Amino acid sequence: MKRHVVSRSITTDGAGPDAPAAGGSTSWVQSVDRAARLLRALAEAGPQGASSKALSETCSVNRSTVWRILSTLETHDLVTNDRGSGVWTIGRGAFSLVRIAGQESMLHDTHEVLERLAMETGETAALAVRRNGGLSYVDEVVPSAVVGPRWGTQPVSLHATSTGKAFLAWSDADIVERVLPPRLERFTDSTITDLDTLRADLELVRTRGYATCDAEYDPASCGVSAPVLDTAGRLLAVVSIWGPPPRVAPERFPALGPLTMEAAARMAP
Repeated sequence: MKRHVVSRSITTDGAGPDAPAAGGSTSWVQSVDRAARLLRALAEAGPQGASSKALSETCSVNRSTVWRILSTLETHDLVTNDRGSGVWTIGRGAFSLVRIAGQESMLHDTHEVLERLAMETGETAALAVRRNGGLSYVDEVVPSAVVGPRWGTQPVSLHATSTGKAFLAWSDADIVERVLPPRLERFTDSTITDLDTLRADLELVRTRGYATCDAEYDPASCGVSAPVLDTAGRLLAVVSIWGPPPRVAPERFPALGPLTMEAAARMAP
């Protein structure tokens, strides 16, 4: 009887016959697996970073191996080390990779989440991502029974839409100062055109967890938006619900806000 032999190729870094992770490929490189686990642990540690010792314990990897791997990643700017404290953090090179790929590549099940949100609310659900210092819409789901504005090909006004206000509220102060013009354009009677008033509104947005727009850009459209944040609290995208008044109106914002926040949380990495 002919015997069938299944061969498996496993490449290690000489540290022993470790088995690949459950569900992993049969072609497995131990050092790459460790590097990936260390990067994930650093991302989860947030902006405060972590020491080699802490990462060694978290990832169950020898401390000297942790140092060698991270030092190699540092040459590619994927991590950085504060020589004074010994703390490691995610490097600019990692964020550069995300920007090149498009930040939406980090998000989970975006279209399915938008479909669910549109079904739950009966309104248009949209996703905008950070791009070129501003926001660009990349996906939109419109319930078949809804007749309303489509935002897919339009630029996002940063001070007169809930999408834009969510972007501003979760951006660093220097970015806000850079992207806002000295004079805010008025689109409707409801548009906020005073910078101090806008800053107060953004503070409320951060406290509440979502932004609102009461016909501030288009008199026929109101909206609610929530941020999609990474594990370090950095803005990746904005989820929005839009509709015409009186179907979407300030009285409905307290109900739509939490639904939009839940959708954003489901997309988060």
